Amino acid sequence: MNLRHITLHQLRLFYSVGKHLSFTRAAEELHLTQPAVSIQVKRLEESVGIPLTEQIGKRLFLTDAGRELFEACRDVLERLRVLNEDMIGMEEGVKGPLNISAITTAKYFMPHLLGAFLKDYPRVEPRLTITNQAKVIRRLEDNLDDLVIMGTVPTSSNLELAAEYFLDNPIVVIAPPNHPLVGVPNITLERIAQERFLSREEGSGTRAARIRLFAEHGLEANIYMELGSSEAIKQAVMAGLGISVLSWHNLRLELEAGLLAVLDVQHFPLMRQWYAVHLKGKKLSNTSKRFLDFLLQDGARMWEDINNTRLHLPAHHVNLMSPIDPKP
Repeated sequence: MNLRHITLHQLRLFYSVGKHLSFTRAAEELHLTQPAVSIQVKRLEESVGIPLTEQIGKRLFLTDAGRELFEACRDVLERLRVLNEDMIGMEEGVKGPLNISAITTAKYFMPHLLGAFLKDYPRVEPRLTITNQAKVIRRLEDNLDDLVIMGTVPTSSNLELAAEYFLDNPIVVIAPPNHPLVGVPNITLERIAQERFLSREEGSGTRAARIRLFAEHGLEANIYMELGSSEAIKQAVMAGLGISVLSWHNLRLELEAGLLAVLDVQHFPLMRQWYAVHLKGKKLSNTSKRFLDFLLQDGARMWEDINNTRLHLPAHHVNLMSPIDPKP
């Protein structure tokens, strides 16, 4: 075995093959031909002295040695990426790429916070990926982003994560403005459980928070319909199909326009949290460290300034739910 002659080009190439488990997709990603990729992997195997891949039927797999090399490629390429960004930052200040992914609900505030950050650091090149919880977790596992924005930090996986709380996430009960319970003070959970509920799909953090609260009081919501997005929920509530529970961050425009109303229900709002998350061993670039500092120090104040409004409910109704421990 001789690793001294392995080139950086081969490491990039093998990392792409291992990521996609496909010579064809690796070739497309690197703008090479498939035979060129196959030849380079064969040369890499000759340098290492053991097979790195195996073909079973039409599927490509990494051998044990291939998986070890794949992880080494990931580490080397990540360290080189961070080193490059840090060098640029030391020479020219905060600039260059900033890759953020966030769960769907964060689309209501993350573009605004990014915009505020870019006013101070206009040479930063942000890329914001908004997707569902499962895909965000997959991106986190694959280390595709500098930071991941999520409300529920995974605790059941083998990932070692660093999670920093930066913003509250009040969850409220909403109804159409002509609903008979609008303006009624101190509505009990028992009373609200009798209403027709419009629920998010399984896997939603908002749904989990509502189920947990009702279960603590021996109640179940009267589920009338399940919908796959906050936008669909809002439209259904406005149409008078029922009431629901959503993050207040989703509702700013509808509340200001008088299209929805927040009900005064005991134990609401439920206060959950937004976290900026990354792999614990990840070395953040100068730019991503500066953005994380911005979120922790100024994110909540900036978002409040952008809203120019605050949620007002009697203080004794607020239930501060314990945040999920971000440590796995």
